Amino acid sequence: MTSTFPLQDKVVLVTGGTGSFGKAFIKKALTQHNPRKVIVFSRDELKQWEMRQSDAIFDHEKIRYFLGDVRDKDRLMRAFRDVDVVVHAAALKQVPAAEYNPTEFVKTNIHGAMNIVDAAIERGVERVIALSTDKAANPINLYGATKLVSDKLFVAGNAYVGAKGLPKLSVVRYGNVLGSRGSIVPKWKRMVLEGATELGVTDERMTRFWITIEHATQFVIDNFARMLGGEIFVPKIPSMKVTDLVQAIAPGIKMKVTGIRPGEKLHELMIGEDDARHTIEFADCYAIAPQAVMSSSMASVERLLAIGGSRVPDGFEFRSDTNKLWLSSDELRKLTADILPA
Repeated sequence: MTSTFPLQDKVVLVTGGTGSFGKAFIKKALTQHNPRKVIVFSRDELKQWEMRQSDAIFDHEKIRYFLGDVRDKDRLMRAFRDVDVVVHAAALKQVPAAEYNPTEFVKTNIHGAMNIVDAAIERGVERVIALSTDKAANPINLYGATKLVSDKLFVAGNAYVGAKGLPKLSVVRYGNVLGSRGSIVPKWKRMVLEGATELGVTDERMTRFWITIEHATQFVIDNFARMLGGEIFVPKIPSMKVTDLVQAIAPGIKMKVTGIRPGEKLHELMIGEDDARHTIEFADCYAIAPQAVMSSSMASVERLLAIGGSRVPDGFEFRSDTNKLWLSSDELRKLTADILPA
């Protein structure tokens, strides 16, 4: 995987650009990759204003703030005019909220994905990467189910690009982002500052995949360079025990077991055994090839092997509880040191 696709002099659009990932990606793009223009596409004018005030880099002359919703294809068609690269980070993602508001999650996460794919094809965008989640692998909650459908839509979109072979559309799937908006770490830190004597955990056995925002943004940029179209890229990231995270935030504090919430898993899965048959391993990640290769330009097991990948063993799974990489309490303490209370 040695091909290059620099963001330099490209017009880059980020849906959900005011979120934790969007802001980190845009900052990295502007400071390290010299794009021609960066479009922040999101539906909340207040968050766009707050983003612009929060850091001088977000008032850069190359940034354009574009109000719109991924549910609105007409607005996407306007926004995608002359765009080269799209990062699709817009999503509704709170698991409990999805269980109570399923139709809203379907409209944003599924219909929105359909609109992104259609607009990218019709406007001749070069490359699109959609962000996914570990909850999309064998989903048990509605949020995960909508993201699984979204993943399938982006993979299948490669079959409709025509003879030109563009856009290339791929997916990046990873676990919890350390300190992102809605993360438990800022909440627990605030509770400790306010004098809490115990922190609630849903189950003491729980494990999760963990990735830093820096790693997540760099992984997306790396995959713009090496994507063939149709892959689901999964980074090799560590797991952590929820009990170790508690001790990292407040050593010695008591834990109160509150019980697993509706739609919550004890352990997370990123690659299941059924996907192992078409999963290829690289030094820093796994690439899940499409089960149905509908175009000669799409990624396939054979094409991924030809560029240096290797097959994973039969029965392979990438699970948070059987992962080979683990973060200790001390490592988690260092990683969370700079995260501010909510």
